[in-house]
Amino acid sequence: MEESKSIPQSDVREITSGKRKRGFGAKVKAHFRRFWWLHLIIFIAAILIIVLCVVYVAVPRMSQDGVNESTLEIQSLELSRPTADSFHLRQTAKLTNHHRYHPRLDAFNASLSVGGAEDKPYAYVQLPAVHATETTFTHVDQEVQIIDMDAFIDYNTQLLTKDSVDLVVKGRTKLHLMRLPDTTVDYHKTVNMKGLQTPYPHFSPKLNRITGLNGLAGFNVTSFSIKLIPEPDGANMVGEVFIPNPSVLTISMGNVTFNNYVDDTFIGTSSLTDLVLKPGDNTVPMRSTVNQTFVIETVVGKYTDGMLPVDIVGNSSVFDGEHLPYFEKALQANRQHIVLNVGAALAEVGGGSLLGGEE
Repeated sequence: MEESKSIPQSDVREITSGKRKRGFGAKVKAHFRRFWWLHLIIFIAAILIIVLCVVYVAVPRMSQDGVNESTLEIQSLELSRPTADSFHLRQTAKLTNHHRYHPRLDAFNASLSVGGAEDKPYAYVQLPAVHATETTFTHVDQEVQIIDMDAFIDYNTQLLTKDSVDLVVKGRTKLHLMRLPDTTVDYHKTVNMKGLQTPYPHFSPKLNRITGLNGLAGFNVTSFSIKLIPEPDGANMVGEVFIPNPSVLTISMGNVTFNNYVDDTFIGTSSLTDLVLKPGDNTVPMRSTVNQTFVIETVVGKYTDGMLPVDIVGNSSVFDGEHLPYFEKALQANRQHIVLNVGAALAEVGGGSLLGGEE
């Protein structure tokens, strides 16, 4: 039996070293050399997903946030040439953009409504295209059709009887920013407008005083005279009315009439012809037809100091022969209380003796 031959130790080392396993790094390199094309596709797909998310998710969201954070301020608003179901609107507004980006917004159709009733717009207006720099002014000059009369009556009533009213402007438009894809954004702004009832203290001890009921705070009959012989139009009391307007509104109301009451008894009407309320102080001619007999008897028998309390309630608003229901309802919801110095007016026409004074 032959003896088994042993393998030299040096040869064993050579055999084992020839079969040594590759390390992790070598495997990774080999994998990428073999599948480089697959990883390139994955990389491109990842970049594309990121870019698409930025362009179609982040940019629209950023654009909408920019619109939401911008502010709108009405600088002036003029309502003229009113009809029973329309009016002409001229408006200047200030748009403030708080973002460093200055996009362009397309013109769009915007609804106008009263705060708290956004689902009931009273009209639509076409807002112009704008480049939203840090501060931009926009101008509107167009005929506006009233689409919801009740909503417009509510707007005018709040405007006339409250300190302020919320005007809601809503619409949808396209936003353009550099060479990015166009973005659709919702425009939704609430503008708080100062109403015509904002406190405006005024007091005339000689003629009358305002006791502060709802309405045109500061409304004041600054002067009046009694006509013992009525004028051709029937007026037997003429004077001037002071009407403060603390808002930015200019409103053409046409021929406005008021009903006058003393102790809830109707004594006659007063009219303001071609009334246009402008921002600031307004002094308007007033012509009244009143029951002079009742007034004199009431002053002599009850208000012997000559100071006659009168309640004034809106009656009608007529422009170019057409009644304006949205102004009439607002006027009828408004009531002023004044005290007229009838004693002084009677003295001027020789009736001072009726109150125990000199002729």
